[in-house]
Amino acid sequence: MDEDNLLVSTKWLKNHLEAPDIKILDASWYLPKENRKPEIEFDNCHIPGAMFFDIDEVCDLDSDLPHMLPSPEKFASRVKALGIGDGHRVIVYDGDGLFSAARVWWMFRVFGFADISVLDGGLPKWKEEGFQVSNRTKSIQNYHFTARKNSLMISNLKDVLEASLKGTAQIIDARAADRFLGTAPEPRPGLQSGHIPGAINICFSELLNEDRTLKANLDLKNIFDSSGIDLDKHIITSCGSGVTAAILNLALEKLGAKKVSLYDGSWCEWGSKKNLDVEK
Repeated sequence: MDEDNLLVSTKWLKNHLEAPDIKILDASWYLPKENRKPEIEFDNCHIPGAMFFDIDEVCDLDSDLPHMLPSPEKFASRVKALGIGDGHRVIVYDGDGLFSAARVWWMFRVFGFADISVLDGGLPKWKEEGFQVSNRTKSIQNYHFTARKNSLMISNLKDVLEASLKGTAQIIDARAADRFLGTAPEPRPGLQSGHIPGAINICFSELLNEDRTLKANLDLKNIFDSSGIDLDKHIITSCGSGVTAAILNLALEKLGAKKVSLYDGSWCEWGSKKNLDVEK
């Protein structure tokens, strides 16, 4: 197990698969252009004992923005229905290696649940190691789950605008460089191209090894240092819709950064506002 408990290896999970306190979540989610159906893929192939966590349903469905954080009450209700409660240890993974799992890790942390880890390398590495997969779902028993929202882990439009105009926080954009620079169109229609003024681009893929595991601490620190990020000052992460930004949060927490928040609306919100400045 990783010493800081943020990550667990596939071999660790294999050895603890039958532990009664371990709960496993498949949090697979893909960009719309990929035309993949994560819940169908889960039904066909998942880590034994896993349950499917749908970030497009466990969200604020009244918002015009995609998969925004739900209320604490809704989050607790959905998590209890997945058989997860106080006293459990949650392991979350996705079908891309490390992509959307970090978002669900962050969501649990926002709602006060600390005992959650990301499976390093996810389902691809699990299968590569030759470990068993399943197409069966298990019966679920509801448990008590306490959700207490930590608003310090979340940034809204006002926070990000202030950071952009006054430098009150460092803004990191996890999107690919061509989207950040505005040379490639956004995958969602109606959004401007470019980035938040003053933001720094560190694409989430820079933090990953070829096998989609998270890079070692020294390599991660070198990436943030070379981009001019001060780990001791407030950092706001952003991306297209608040998913891959969480990979930055995971890496920053691994490095011991203490004041990190995620812009939940991300570019889906900023890029849709015609009255906000955009840099290219």
